Amino acid sequence: MTDHIIVEQPSAHPGVQSIRFNRPEKKNAITRAMYRTMADALNAANTSPDIRATAFLGTEGCFSAGNDLNDFLAAAMGGRGLEQEILDFLYALVNAEKPVVSGVDGLAIGIGTTIHLHCDLTIASSRSQFRTPFVDLALVPEAGSSLVAPRLMGHQRAFAMLAAGEAFSAEEARDAGLVWKVVEPGEVDSLTLGLAAKLAAKPPEALRIARDLIRGDRGEIIARIDEEARYFSARLKSAEARAAFEAFMRR
Repeated sequence: MTDHIIVEQPSAHPGVQSIRFNRPEKKNAITRAMYRTMADALNAANTSPDIRATAFLGTEGCFSAGNDLNDFLAAAMGGRGLEQEILDFLYALVNAEKPVVSGVDGLAIGIGTTIHLHCDLTIASSRSQFRTPFVDLALVPEAGSSLVAPRLMGHQRAFAMLAAGEAFSAEEARDAGLVWKVVEPGEVDSLTLGLAAKLAAKPPEALRIARDLIRGDRGEIIARIDEEARYFSARLKSAEARAAFEAFMRR
């Protein structure tokens, strides 16, 4: 299962840890075990002197289709809420002490989109598409997105993404502030890792202070993640959500 997330320190990019989704047959849908591996990698980076930046990457044509709906369906049928592995990953992402960048090529759905709200820089290929169909699945926004997205992109764009479930192209995501730069598909991995290496080579303490000043109060984001999780957990147990999941699985 851990092969579905590949964590490496590429020798060509000193100081960089890469976290790569590697489940292309399922469009890199994220399981509980995958969340745990990513949380552990982020937490380990905080204390490792050999890691100064982390880069999230997907596979060709797909960053991530979001949470594995089989896990959501199991939680719904079992009357459980949002799994702890998901929350632990979100806490680790928000509390990452070193720069986090991401590279997107193709599909980015659900948390495959909201993860970038917590990255310092995101590069996307011109064929990328960002979408968060939470309400379509009878769910609510997650990952602190209901707080961070309106601040980043304004109410109307945030509502279009998080509530209406509208898809954003790479250019629209860049215009909204979710993406820093749009490049050709074949350039995403090399440019993202190169960007992480540039950050890793900077004076680490000065970069840490600058990043903390720019990011602001993380406690507020953690509190919103917890608030969203309470609503999300209640929605997972609802008949409305179970019906939506079952309809999706029958497609």
